[in-house]
Amino acid sequence: MRFSARSHALPASPIRRLEPFAAEAREKGKKIYPLHIGQPDIETPELFFETLRKFDSKTLAYGTSQGDLDLIDRIVEYYAKFGIPIEREDLLVTNGGSEALNFAVSIACDPGDSILVPEPFFPAYAAFAASANAEIRPITTLAEEGFHLPSRGEIEKLIDTSTRAILLSHPGNPTGVVYTEEEVKMLSDIAREHDLLLIADEVYREFVYMDEPYLSFGNIERIRDRLVIVDSVSKRYSACGARIGCLVSKNREFISLGLKYCQARGCSPTLEQLGAAALYETPDSYLSEVNEEYRKRRDILFEGLNGIPGIVCRKPEGAFYIMARLPVDDAEKFIIWMLQEFSVDGETVMAAPAEGFYATPGLGSSEIRMAYVLKEEDLKRAVELLAKGISAYPGRTDR
Repeated sequence: MRFSARSHALPASPIRRLEPFAAEAREKGKKIYPLHIGQPDIETPELFFETLRKFDSKTLAYGTSQGDLDLIDRIVEYYAKFGIPIEREDLLVTNGGSEALNFAVSIACDPGDSILVPEPFFPAYAAFAASANAEIRPITTLAEEGFHLPSRGEIEKLIDTSTRAILLSHPGNPTGVVYTEEEVKMLSDIAREHDLLLIADEVYREFVYMDEPYLSFGNIERIRDRLVIVDSVSKRYSACGARIGCLVSKNREFISLGLKYCQARGCSPTLEQLGAAALYETPDSYLSEVNEEYRKRRDILFEGLNGIPGIVCRKPEGAFYIMARLPVDDAEKFIIWMLQEFSVDGETVMAAPAEGFYATPGLGSSEIRMAYVLKEEDLKRAVELLAKGISAYPGRTDR
């Protein structure tokens, strides 16, 4: 039986593909400190669950394809607080940020088209590009430079007649980079002058740990006709399982095309949309407290990693991830070894191998991404285990 080449071309998730090794380790009684996936342990606001418990309809009916209007209105109000003027007609509710990204790439690209993406990037971007038969053209960024962008000239060298969009996360997953005002304006000008769509994945907007103010691409008025913002309640309100995201754009043609995709899948979950609408009533103090908690966790993990000989990393400016280069021959082999062969008092660590976060062959093979989503004492223990694992690993490269 023949299956599509497009399906075979989809990359496996570097974040989830080692789960069978973790499951085997757990079956053997090992405790694993999971740094590989961005699943916060912060409690979801109770408003979400209270709203679901109050639902008393006798029928759980379809919603509209665009999304629940009460939820849409709450999101419109949320963006107004950031000085980003949007209306109901500018927004589509999606099944998480992932569906929003998938729709955006599919709308932007025909087969053979290309998208500029700073690397390392969220690996699902590659899957969404592959599903559209499009190519990711990487803008390589370096740990030594804090994963900030290269010059405008270097970026424009990558643009040709096949280029349709720029896609990036800001703050960045997996790097934690927060782009400067100059970088945001530079990419905005590149998109405008080369007639490109700019897809800004801003789901980590609240998680910024710098003194400088965060500048959303939505604050750049001159690109609102070509800007698409991807957003979600998943990380902001620690509601990953709700699977409620959205697409925001002032480009009415984009929204009308996006609505076709929304219609094709019917609607987003009715109950989760009701709960998500309630989440937007969460006091700002919740987000301030969460931000401070992640700042503490970032500092613990960063300082711990810097104390391990041979590791190269930079302090993240936002999100809740950190990339680190390890003194090992191959990061994926090392993580599998940690799960299969290594433990201290029955405990070990799992991280995400970073090669799958790059499009350029050969990059990231000795790097890992870690999510600082565990409690402080667990992060300290994870760093201790990682240090001991690196020291004992047979493929260590700095002996």
